Amino acid sequence: MRHLSSILLLFLPFIILSQTIAEDEIFASLFPTKEQSEVACYRIPALVTSPNGVLIAAIDERVPNCNDLRANDDINIVIRTSKDNGKTWSAINKIVDYPIGRSASDPSFIVDTITNTLFLFFNYMDLVNENGIYYLKVMESKDDGLTWSTPKDITKQITKQEWKKDFQFITSGRGIQTKSGRLLHTLVNLQQGLHVFESNDHGKRWQLIDTPILPGDESKIIELSDGTWMINSRVAEAGCRYVHHSTDQGKTWETSIDSTLIDPACNASILSYKDPKTNKEILLFSNAHSPNKRENLSICVSYDQGKTWPKKTTIYKGSAAYSTMTILPDGDIGIFFEKDDYSDNVFIKIPFND
Repeated sequence: MRHLSSILLLFLPFIILSQTIAEDEIFASLFPTKEQSEVACYRIPALVTSPNGVLIAAIDERVPNCNDLRANDDINIVIRTSKDNGKTWSAINKIVDYPIGRSASDPSFIVDTITNTLFLFFNYMDLVNENGIYYLKVMESKDDGLTWSTPKDITKQITKQEWKKDFQFITSGRGIQTKSGRLLHTLVNLQQGLHVFESNDHGKRWQLIDTPILPGDESKIIELSDGTWMINSRVAEAGCRYVHHSTDQGKTWETSIDSTLIDPACNASILSYKDPKTNKEILLFSNAHSPNKRENLSICVSYDQGKTWPKKTTIYKGSAAYSTMTILPDGDIGIFFEKDDYSDNVFIKIPFND
């Protein structure tokens, strides 16, 4: 048996060890779609932990129907907050609510831990006067999501004039702050490619890094332990994820396919987590772990900065779509995802040891 254990350890990087969260784990239903409700559905979850340890969960409130921004004239952004690692949550607070005909969609966050500022991004469209034209906006909170600034239009800062009629949007979920303090996020232009945009002055101004990254739809960016930027991308009909690396702060990118991260072309989440026991950075990746169906919501773990993913934990085997993760104040992992054919949006706390 000792010899067999040695062999398993030798080949561990090439084996995906799976486990499933116990069925008695409790999913907290944060935004359910109820019959006879004025809201047709809630979609597109975003989750973040503020510098003071408050969880903020944001989502689209899609009133007349479940359609996306281009075909829905009444979408608002709503949030709930938790001060106790997700045990209890506030009432729903509507923070973006335009008149009917003007919609806001696809919330995402960046946390600036230097200035203790939360940035919430969303995509905007006036379906009455400029149907099909995307505007990209951001708002700020300095009190853990209690109050928010007036939305600011940053479309001209992070896109090009010739892109005005293109299908373009800021990826929902979250961006990051690098170790140097730079703020990074991803922007998708289905005609011109995936791009990164940034701020070097804590959100006073934003700018586009003018290097298209292909292929890539909704994507997430992280910084690896050596300073390399890594983007993990959804790609239509690929059946798995694409990964892009840059060692020169986004000027150039190297692209590869990660066939171990199977994916049905669905928005996902990736986090860098510092193991308190070893002080090493571990990557966590959540998605609908299936090649062609939005189901089997799972978290995969990498101990070598994304080169291999030897461990997978199934969170929910049934229907599941978009997911977003955050590190909780107590060191565990919080995950917020679309469940059961978009009929519910739930939060669950996963002990890091699991």
